[in-house]
Amino acid sequence: MPLVTSKEMFEKAYQGGYAIGAFNVNNMEIVQGITEAAKDLNAPLILQVSKGARAYANHTYLIHLVQAAVEETELPIVLHLDHGDSYELCKSCIDGGFTSVMIDASSKPFAENIEITKQVVAYAHDHGVVVEAELGTLAGVEDEVKVNAEDSSYTRPEEVEEFVTKTGCDSLAIAIGTSHGAYKFKPGTKPQLRFDILEEVSKRLPGFPIVLHGSSSVPQEYVKMVNENGGNMPGAIGVPEDQLRKAASMAVCKINIDSDLRLAMTGTIRKYFNDHPADFDPRQYLKPARENIKKLVAHKIVDVLGCDGKA
Repeated sequence: MPLVTSKEMFEKAYQGGYAIGAFNVNNMEIVQGITEAAKDLNAPLILQVSKGARAYANHTYLIHLVQAAVEETELPIVLHLDHGDSYELCKSCIDGGFTSVMIDASSKPFAENIEITKQVVAYAHDHGVVVEAELGTLAGVEDEVKVNAEDSSYTRPEEVEEFVTKTGCDSLAIAIGTSHGAYKFKPGTKPQLRFDILEEVSKRLPGFPIVLHGSSSVPQEYVKMVNENGGNMPGAIGVPEDQLRKAASMAVCKINIDSDLRLAMTGTIRKYFNDHPADFDPRQYLKPARENIKKLVAHKIVDVLGCDGKA
């Protein structure tokens, strides 16, 4: 089975009241952990690559890792560019075999966001590739995406119809209270997504797939594992999983998860080094790290996304 676009995936997810997991990848072990979990659960999958991951691992290596995953699992898999920041980057990924790209011009004025997105959509659609765009700006840090809290903004529902109509984008990332990174909410506050915005957007765009970025839940077991083994992550708090499940039952068809994977891998490796100080073979510590990523992803697929058995 070749790589696919997300078009049919999202149609089924919208009708079925579930979401597809979009997991960020940048090395072999992460790809394997994610795809092995998805294969066991017969779940559709989006593997996404950020600009930073592409610079780190090299486009060619990543393409072949994902193609290997398709061969091994025989699952429908989308290869998606996460947070493309320019037409040129999106074009390079389209030309290089990606089946989906995100153009993130959300920090630009509304009219400029439309023009940049429209340009990417025209090239992508000519090449059979789908496009995700963004309205509203998420706070937080992820790779090269850095937005201060005071510069973040919720999506304005009154803008979505004009934006989607004028750009022709295939899905839309909105800002309803999620944020990038592991420090999404302050300790002592009650994390709460703005479901009123999501509901209003879905009324204005019936049947249209919505995307949530910055949706890691920051599992406290892995935060604890990091901190107990030499790390320093006080006050790391993510999005409650029950709120993500609710969003998946509504118009949200794609939920992005990255920080949770990093925590699972790093926490496991830190603990392994503490428990086995004499070991130095990378396979010794990467194997349990891969296994914990697989365990984490399986949990997300079943308990958060609800897409098990939907491939």
